[in-house]
Amino acid sequence: MKLVIVTAVEAFQKDILKLFKKANIHNFSSSEIDGYKNGASLLMTTSWFPSVKGGNESSLFFSFTEEENIDALFGLIKEFNKNLETNNSIKAVVVPIEKYI
Repeated sequence: MKLVIVTAVEAFQKDILKLFKKANIHNFSSSEIDGYKNGASLLMTTSWFPSVKGGNESSLFFSFTEEENIDALFGLIKEFNKNLETNNSIKAVVVPIEKYI
């Protein structure tokens, strides 16, 4: 069992849900997050209203699942990212799990 973490801009949320389903990953969690590409100090100094957030609305998904499901998901994500017309690709990482209950 491993932990897969996927992040993407909010516009891809429905696409990620479809990719998880195709990869046979049915149990997962998600959270809304703010994504940043520039350092916070640059964002704060260039804003007329420094207290306003400058991040992009994004989503984070994670699942504890088997390696074969993760391999399928990575293949699907690679194919999805090839067809993008934006530089906001879906990102994914895998973390090994040493113990679980």
